[in-house]
Amino acid sequence: MARSEGASGGDEELLSKPYVRLARFWEPVPGKPGYVRCNLCHRRCIIAPGRYGVCGVRKNINGKLYVLVYGLLTAMNLDPIEKKPLMHFYPGSEVLSISTVGCNFFCLFCQNWEISQSRLEKGLYGTYKTPEEVVETALKYKADGITYTYNEPTIFYEFMYDTARLAKKYGLFNTMVTNGYMTPEAVKELGPYMDAATVDFKGGGNKEFYRRYIGVPDPEPIFETLLAMRDAGWWLEITNLVVPQVGDKEDDIRRLARWIVENLGDETPFHLLRFHPDYKMRNLPPTPVSTLEKLARIAREEGLKYVYIGNVWGHPLENTYCPRCGYPVIERQGFFITAWRLTKDNRCPRCGYKINIRGEYRGRGRRWGLLI
Repeated sequence: MARSEGASGGDEELLSKPYVRLARFWEPVPGKPGYVRCNLCHRRCIIAPGRYGVCGVRKNINGKLYVLVYGLLTAMNLDPIEKKPLMHFYPGSEVLSISTVGCNFFCLFCQNWEISQSRLEKGLYGTYKTPEEVVETALKYKADGITYTYNEPTIFYEFMYDTARLAKKYGLFNTMVTNGYMTPEAVKELGPYMDAATVDFKGGGNKEFYRRYIGVPDPEPIFETLLAMRDAGWWLEITNLVVPQVGDKEDDIRRLARWIVENLGDETPFHLLRFHPDYKMRNLPPTPVSTLEKLARIAREEGLKYVYIGNVWGHPLENTYCPRCGYPVIERQGFFITAWRLTKDNRCPRCGYKINIRGEYRGRGRRWGLLI
């Protein structure tokens, strides 16, 4: 389904803007002149002339689909990669993080709702940047890579794709933080240029939770996308936001952990994130730490070797422990590595177990902050 908002006029002027580009992954709808189907995410919106997709940033103009936020950035920050969170991918590295407005989900608890839901709250806005300018900024500030994040990067796919291709030419890696609703065909095209992804589940992937609190009919396509990402060779870490009272069921976490073990491997990092009241779900308390700890035990019981608790600074499960002997090989405080005890080839110094890490440690103790 597409949004029911009609055309606002001024399309000719809109098409002259540098941030409006012909979209990828769409097709005409047979038997419905002027209608298009967007195939970028699993919603596969059918969009009438003059109307928008659910994401609010793709518009059917004269029977063609256009993206309205190409390079229209709402944030450009230098972040530690652990903030994504990516704990086992080039630990200690720094990434240039960028975002636009819009999202294909409607999470009632979104902490970045000012940009993700802006299509509903206050329209489109941002600072226009070209892929060349983003890569130049990353190189200027000596970032190790670029991360597409804060809002759902699938909805600014064209800009992400062009920027990622260019970044690779300059030796930068690319990562994304995503809800996992990108279609496999889009993953396949992006595949050679994306290096890692954090895929965010909410409420343990429970179908009713997704329907009621996210506005998504079925989370099942996320698993299809994860398999496509795996097959593309991306490094994957999985997060799950634990929402107290409504999204903290033990059976859901057990089921999700088991699927990860069977399909992505038992050494896939798994992060259980604490909920904080925000946006339209301010009536619930933060997730009890005891709930997170209980669910972490369940995830380990299902065979996952690297289970983390996030958004609880100073918790012991911010650290990485050797799966064989239990030695704390990496200690963290929030997003920051405070102790690195691995050998040069990422082995436990006590028992020699090989810790599943892609890339070398790049901790340099530099600074982070806002750039736009």
